[in-house]
Amino acid sequence: MDESDTSAILAEDSESGDSSKVCCCFKVTQNKRPPPCSCPFSVTVEPVLFLSMFSIALQMPLNTQYLWERLSEDVGYNGTKGGGCNATVHDPLLKEVETLTAHWNLYINLGGFLVGLIMVTLLGSWSDRGGRRMVLIIPSLGLAVQAAVYLIVMYLKLPVFWFLIGRICSGLSGDFNSILAGCFAYVADTSGMGSRTFRVAILEACLGLSGMFASILGGLWRRAQGYINPFWLVLATNLAAAFYTYLFVPETVTPDPGAKLLSTRHHRAIYQLYESDTPQGRRTKLWFYIFCFFLVVSVHLGCSDLYVLYELSAPLCWGPELIGYGSAAKNLAYLTSLMGLRAMQCCLEDSWVAVVGLTSNIVGLIVISIADTTPLMFTGYGLCFLFMASTPVLRSKLSKLVDPSEQGALFASVACVEGLCSLVSSGVFNSLYPATLHFMKGFPFLFGAVILLIPAGIIGGLGCQEKRESRTNGEGSAIS
Repeated sequence: MDESDTSAILAEDSESGDSSKVCCCFKVTQNKRPPPCSCPFSVTVEPVLFLSMFSIALQMPLNTQYLWERLSEDVGYNGTKGGGCNATVHDPLLKEVETLTAHWNLYINLGGFLVGLIMVTLLGSWSDRGGRRMVLIIPSLGLAVQAAVYLIVMYLKLPVFWFLIGRICSGLSGDFNSILAGCFAYVADTSGMGSRTFRVAILEACLGLSGMFASILGGLWRRAQGYINPFWLVLATNLAAAFYTYLFVPETVTPDPGAKLLSTRHHRAIYQLYESDTPQGRRTKLWFYIFCFFLVVSVHLGCSDLYVLYELSAPLCWGPELIGYGSAAKNLAYLTSLMGLRAMQCCLEDSWVAVVGLTSNIVGLIVISIADTTPLMFTGYGLCFLFMASTPVLRSKLSKLVDPSEQGALFASVACVEGLCSLVSSGVFNSLYPATLHFMKGFPFLFGAVILLIPAGIIGGLGCQEKRESRTNGEGSAIS
């Protein structure tokens, strides 16, 4: 065969391979409905995740503060919550308000989680056959309905029970976890094996940056104008995410008209995902990586719950300004982790990138656990500058272990694990903090650092095993 013929065949193969992917200009393959508009930038679902996370981060602290004020009115408490550096006031009404607020927060979050747990597994697995776009649009509209219910409660001063109704409405649409599952599955559809980890890291960075902007804006806006106007922005943001998906996000899965949403096959698909051991060894790796993901995310969320409380009380005694700077420093680590991950990928395999990220997190938490001055606390935040480099690697590792037709089921299960992490970490770390105050105030952070040694060891061990397997496969192919 002539060299020119070979070149022509290779070129033809390259073109056919590229046609099955969605590029930055949003080329759409046959049988896949294109969006009404096209986006001139090389982005796909990143704005959807940014907007959705912005709405969640904006409303969560406002929910708690609104519950505090409404429940204070109900029980007749008109005092203010003192900071940790002030003398403790033993007020039974204050204790009652704190207890009621914590309980209602638990009821609302637990109700949304349990309903969402059922729906996210249905929607995520269904998206492998029915398409990704609807899994992004439906939860965005559900979150908009939740914001509308909250606005009605605030305008009419309805009982706080209606907050639970709004949360359940969001859960019935899949909640934010469905958006997470859909976005990460979409990126898995549109990225190659080599670029997947970095694309996932970009989505993780969107979570951190949107959270940082929402935290800063929400506090200032609530102080200036109250609760209602920020919740109008929450409603608008969720509607914007749904419209953006409809207008600009192309479909990556050829929709199957026979795919039914309400079917037990979707839950069976997730079960089979973790039960199947084809190719050999896949099941063990899946369970190990999902266990590592559970531990890492639980430590992240558990420590995040305690940072503000730790900074408010003695010996740090931070005010609102320093707490804002601390929150900005913590969220800035999402961006530095993204840049650090990109740089480390030039000389390290993904497994060792994750180990370096965990090491950064461990060292930073150890310093924070003994921080008794402002410079030392910010030093701890600075040492955590790579703390988010591990979760993109874990998501990418999981994604590469399953078939393209299983990405939705995989990330639906990962989203459920992430929701479970939130519940478990909140219970463990919030219970550990008061129980260990008498001997070491920063013990929960030290506990988190020790827990992170487990996933670091597992990921390092699996990385060595994968390197041996690739070397053996390489030698075998060379012999053949």
